[in-house]
Amino acid sequence: MHSMRLKDKIVVITGASSGIGAITAQMLSKRGAIPILIARSEDKLKETASGIQGRFGMYTCDVRDSARVEETFAEILHAYGRIDILLNNAGYGKFADFTEMPSEEFQDMMDVNYMGIVRCTKAVVPHMLERGSGQIVNVASMAGKIGSSRAVAYTASKHAVLGFTNALRQELRKSGVVISAVNPGPIATDFFKIADPTGTYVKNVAKMMMTPEHVSEQIIKTMEKSKEEMDLPGLAAFGIRLYGLFPRLADKLTYNVMNKK
Repeated sequence: MHSMRLKDKIVVITGASSGIGAITAQMLSKRGAIPILIARSEDKLKETASGIQGRFGMYTCDVRDSARVEETFAEILHAYGRIDILLNNAGYGKFADFTEMPSEEFQDMMDVNYMGIVRCTKAVVPHMLERGSGQIVNVASMAGKIGSSRAVAYTASKHAVLGFTNALRQELRKSGVVISAVNPGPIATDFFKIADPTGTYVKNVAKMMMTPEHVSEQIIKTMEKSKEEMDLPGLAAFGIRLYGLFPRLADKLTYNVMNKK
């Protein structure tokens, strides 16, 4: 039986129109939560919403647009009275050699993956601080902890997400607001249609791929247990500790696995 800790919780999800955002929204609804879906595409949001049986909200918003972000969160707070959990999930990646990746792509990836989280978090933190409770869950990536070739721009953006998350957690530690990071490895979603259009990387890491359903379950567990960090898959946590102790050795040992793009 599912935990009832999320029953009637207002959970805002960015990037909710597909992948783990959409699946997490549907799973939250089954647990009695009220998912509030945010994404750029109204058509895709409606498609996701069709799989939700309980109450839900739906707002079109581009996380790169500061004014629209502020307006959207104000609308949500007016309609529902509170936001219990914010899941910052919006993001994308592209894989290319550093010399081939345009500077504009670095900027846009940082604008969506990092600044999008900053904008949404700033829109909700004052409200959570006033209530003395709440949780912000940032979907970062294993790439934010271990770099790999052909993912310089994406890795940098996720490093920024983790730095932001860790620092904000310390700043708000005694406030009642929990700041969490979920760091997944490769997930079998449409993410790779943009990141890896040739399919080479997906083919090379097929055995390591996690299902989006598994990742969504772990995200929800992070919410239910107010966990501060979750590395996925579980074996990755050991690898991260090894990397922290022996970074150069770990680079050499993991080169063939981490550089299959």
